Amino acid sequence: MRRPTLRRERALWASGLLHVAGLDEVGRGPLAGPVVAAAVILSPGRRAPVGLRDSKTLTAAQRERAAVVIRHRALSWGVGAASVREIDRINIRRASALAMRRALARLHVRPDYILIDGPPLPELLAEHEALLQGDGRCASIAAASILAKCVRDRLMERLAMHYPAFHWDANKGYGTRDHLDILDHDGPTPHHRRSFTPVLQPRLL
Repeated sequence: MRRPTLRRERALWASGLLHVAGLDEVGRGPLAGPVVAAAVILSPGRRAPVGLRDSKTLTAAQRERAAVVIRHRALSWGVGAASVREIDRINIRRASALAMRRALARLHVRPDYILIDGPPLPELLAEHEALLQGDGRCASIAAASILAKCVRDRLMERLAMHYPAFHWDANKGYGTRDHLDILDHDGPTPHHRRSFTPVLQPRLL
Protein backbone atom coordinates (compact mmCIF):
# COMPACT_ATOMS: atom_id res chain seq x y z
CA MET A 1 0.00 0.00 0.00
CA ARG A 2 1.38 3.38 -1.00
CA ARG A 3 1.99 5.72 1.90
CA PRO A 4 1.71 9.52 1.80
CA THR A 5 5.11 11.21 1.74
CA LEU A 6 6.58 14.64 2.44
CA ARG A 7 7.97 14.93 -1.09
CA ARG A 8 5.82 17.94 -2.07
CA GLU A 9 6.21 19.63 1.31
CA ARG A 10 9.99 19.23 1.25
CA ALA A 11 10.20 20.84 -2.17
CA LEU A 12 8.17 23.78 -0.91
CA TRP A 13 10.20 24.07 2.30
CA ALA A 14 13.39 24.14 0.21
CA SER A 15 11.96 27.03 -1.80
CA GLY A 16 11.39 29.03 1.38
CA LEU A 17 7.68 28.26 1.84
CA LEU A 18 7.81 26.83 5.34
CA HIS A 19 4.17 26.86 6.41
CA VAL A 20 2.49 24.42 4.03
CA ALA A 21 -1.13 23.64 4.87
CA GLY A 22 -2.64 20.36 3.79
CA LEU A 23 -6.41 20.68 3.42
CA ASP A 24 -9.12 18.06 2.99
CA GLU A 25 -12.82 17.57 3.62
CA VAL A 26 -14.92 14.59 4.63
CA GLY A 27 -18.63 14.11 4.11
CA ARG A 28 -19.57 15.26 0.61
CA GLY A 29 -21.50 12.09 -0.16
CA PRO A 30 -23.65 11.34 2.92
CA LEU A 31 -27.37 12.05 3.04
CA ALA A 32 -27.16 13.46 6.57
CA GLY A 33 -24.86 15.47 8.75
CA PRO A 34 -22.40 18.30 8.12
CA VAL A 35 -19.40 18.37 5.83
CA VAL A 36 -16.19 18.71 7.86
CA ALA A 37 -12.77 19.94 6.76
CA ALA A 38 -9.38 20.07 8.42
CA ALA A 39 -6.17 21.97 7.71
CA VAL A 40 -2.79 20.78 8.99
CA ILE A 41 0.62 22.47 8.86
CA LEU A 42 3.36 19.95 9.59
CA SER A 43 6.59 21.12 11.20
CA PRO A 44 9.25 21.86 8.55
CA GLY A 45 12.21 19.52 8.59
CA ARG A 46 10.58 16.91 10.84
CA ARG A 47 9.49 13.44 9.84
CA ALA A 48 5.84 12.86 9.05
CA PRO A 49 3.75 11.64 12.00
CA VAL A 50 3.56 7.87 12.32
CA GLY A 51 0.44 6.21 10.94
CA LEU A 52 -0.40 8.59 8.12
CA ARG A 53 -2.54 7.03 5.40
CA ASP A 54 -5.54 8.00 3.35
CA SER A 55 -8.17 8.09 6.12
CA LYS A 56 -10.47 5.77 4.12
CA THR A 57 -7.91 2.95 4.35
CA LEU A 58 -7.61 3.06 8.15
CA THR A 59 -9.80 1.52 10.80
CA ALA A 60 -11.53 3.82 13.26
CA ALA A 61 -9.04 2.88 15.97
CA GLN A 62 -6.08 3.53 13.66
CA ARG A 63 -7.48 6.94 12.71
CA GLU A 64 -7.98 7.92 16.33
CA ARG A 65 -4.43 6.94 17.24
CA ALA A 66 -3.05 8.81 14.25
CA ALA A 67 -5.15 11.87 15.10
CA VAL A 68 -3.61 12.07 18.57
CA VAL A 69 -0.11 12.04 17.05
CA ILE A 70 -1.06 14.62 14.39
CA ARG A 71 -2.52 17.07 16.91
CA HIS A 72 0.57 16.68 19.12
CA ARG A 73 3.20 17.02 16.38
CA ALA A 74 1.66 19.43 13.87
CA LEU A 75 2.85 23.01 13.89
CA SER A 76 -0.80 24.05 13.59
CA TRP A 77 -4.14 22.46 12.81
CA GLY A 78 -7.73 23.61 12.48
CA VAL A 79 -11.14 22.07 11.82
CA GLY A 80 -14.18 23.68 10.22
CA ALA A 81 -17.63 22.52 9.15
CA ALA A 82 -20.63 23.54 7.10
CA SER A 83 -24.09 22.64 8.36
CA VAL A 84 -26.89 20.75 6.64
CA ARG A 85 -28.76 24.05 6.21
CA GLU A 86 -25.73 25.58 4.51
CA ILE A 87 -25.33 22.53 2.27
CA ASP A 88 -28.97 22.77 1.20
CA ARG A 89 -28.77 26.52 0.66
CA ILE A 90 -25.53 26.86 -1.31
CA ASN A 91 -24.89 23.24 -2.53
CA ILE A 92 -22.38 20.69 -1.33
CA ARG A 93 -19.43 21.94 -3.40
CA ARG A 94 -19.65 25.48 -2.03
CA ALA A 95 -20.36 24.17 1.45
CA SER A 96 -17.22 22.01 1.26
CA ALA A 97 -15.19 25.08 0.31
CA LEU A 98 -16.82 27.00 3.18
CA ALA A 99 -15.81 24.28 5.65
CA MET A 100 -12.27 24.41 4.25
CA ARG A 101 -12.10 28.19 4.63
CA ARG A 102 -13.25 27.84 8.24
CA ALA A 103 -10.58 25.21 8.89
CA LEU A 104 -7.90 27.52 7.46
CA ALA A 105 -9.18 30.38 9.60
CA ARG A 106 -8.63 28.28 12.73
CA LEU A 107 -4.94 27.78 12.06
CA HIS A 108 -2.84 29.87 14.45
CA VAL A 109 -0.04 30.00 11.84
CA ARG A 110 -0.73 31.70 8.52
CA PRO A 111 -0.02 29.27 5.66
CA ASP A 112 2.46 30.23 2.96
CA TYR A 113 1.05 27.61 0.61
CA ILE A 114 -2.04 25.39 0.47
CA LEU A 115 -2.31 21.84 -0.84
CA ILE A 116 -5.76 20.28 -1.32
CA ASP A 117 -7.03 16.87 -2.31
CA GLY A 118 -8.82 16.47 -5.63
CA PRO A 119 -9.35 18.92 -8.49
CA PRO A 120 -8.97 22.71 -8.13
CA LEU A 121 -11.70 24.36 -6.05
CA PRO A 122 -12.19 28.01 -7.11
CA GLU A 123 -14.83 28.40 -4.39
CA LEU A 124 -12.05 28.10 -1.81
CA LEU A 125 -11.23 31.76 -2.62
CA ALA A 126 -7.54 31.19 -1.89
CA GLU A 127 -4.60 30.21 -4.05
CA HIS A 128 -3.93 26.51 -3.78
CA GLU A 129 -2.38 23.51 -5.47
CA ALA A 130 -4.75 20.63 -6.16
CA LEU A 131 -3.40 17.08 -6.05
CA LEU A 132 -5.50 14.21 -7.37
CA GLN A 133 -5.59 11.44 -4.78
CA GLY A 134 -3.68 13.82 -2.56
CA ASP A 135 -4.83 12.12 0.64
CA GLY A 136 -2.94 9.01 -0.47
CA ARG A 137 0.13 10.87 -1.77
CA CYS A 138 0.77 13.91 0.40
CA ALA A 139 1.46 13.71 4.15
CA SER A 140 -0.13 17.00 5.17
CA ILE A 141 -3.32 16.28 3.19
CA ALA A 142 -3.48 12.78 4.68
CA ALA A 143 -3.17 14.30 8.14
CA ALA A 144 -6.01 16.71 7.39
CA SER A 145 -8.14 13.86 6.06
CA ILE A 146 -7.65 11.87 9.26
CA LEU A 147 -8.57 14.78 11.55
CA ALA A 148 -11.65 15.65 9.50
CA LYS A 149 -12.81 12.03 9.41
CA CYS A 150 -12.40 11.58 13.16
CA VAL A 151 -14.34 14.75 13.96
CA ARG A 152 -17.18 13.99 11.57
CA ASP A 153 -17.48 10.39 12.71
CA ARG A 154 -17.79 11.51 16.33
CA LEU A 155 -20.48 14.04 15.37
CA MET A 156 -22.48 11.35 13.58
CA GLU A 157 -22.11 8.98 16.52
CA ARG A 158 -23.55 11.64 18.82
CA LEU A 159 -26.46 12.26 16.46
CA ALA A 160 -27.06 8.50 16.31
CA MET A 161 -27.96 8.54 19.99
CA HIS A 162 -30.91 10.82 19.19
CA TYR A 163 -31.94 8.97 16.00
CA PRO A 164 -30.95 5.34 16.64
CA ALA A 165 -33.12 3.91 13.86
CA PHE A 166 -30.89 5.44 11.20
CA HIS A 167 -27.73 3.66 12.47
CA TRP A 168 -25.56 6.73 11.93
CA ASP A 169 -23.03 5.30 14.36
CA ALA A 170 -22.33 2.65 11.71
CA ASN A 171 -23.13 4.24 8.34
CA LYS A 172 -22.11 7.83 9.27
CA GLY A 173 -25.01 9.22 7.24
CA TYR A 174 -24.15 7.51 3.95
CA GLY A 175 -26.95 6.06 1.85
CA THR A 176 -26.73 2.43 2.93
CA ARG A 177 -29.72 0.14 2.45
CA ASP A 178 -30.76 0.28 6.10
CA HIS A 179 -30.47 4.09 6.07
CA LEU A 180 -32.59 4.37 2.92
CA ASP A 181 -35.16 1.92 4.27
CA ILE A 182 -35.79 3.87 7.47
CA LEU A 183 -35.67 7.16 5.56
CA ASP A 184 -38.43 5.92 3.25
CA HIS A 185 -40.45 4.64 6.21
CA ASP A 186 -40.04 7.49 8.72
CA GLY A 187 -39.07 10.42 6.53
CA PRO A 188 -36.12 12.79 7.00
CA THR A 189 -34.84 14.25 10.24
CA PRO A 190 -33.65 17.86 10.66
CA HIS A 191 -30.15 16.53 10.01
CA HIS A 192 -30.88 15.17 6.53
CA ARG A 193 -29.76 17.03 3.41
CA ARG A 194 -33.07 17.78 1.75
CA SER A 195 -31.37 18.94 -1.45
CA PHE A 196 -30.02 15.41 -2.02
CA THR A 197 -32.16 13.29 -4.34
CA PRO A 198 -32.66 10.22 -2.07
CA VAL A 199 -33.95 12.55 0.66
CA LEU A 200 -35.94 14.78 -1.69
CA GLN A 201 -37.52 11.88 -3.59
CA PRO A 202 -38.07 8.83 -1.36
CA ARG A 203 -38.42 5.43 -2.97
CA LEU A 204 -41.80 3.72 -3.24
CA LEU A 205 -42.08 1.00 -0.60
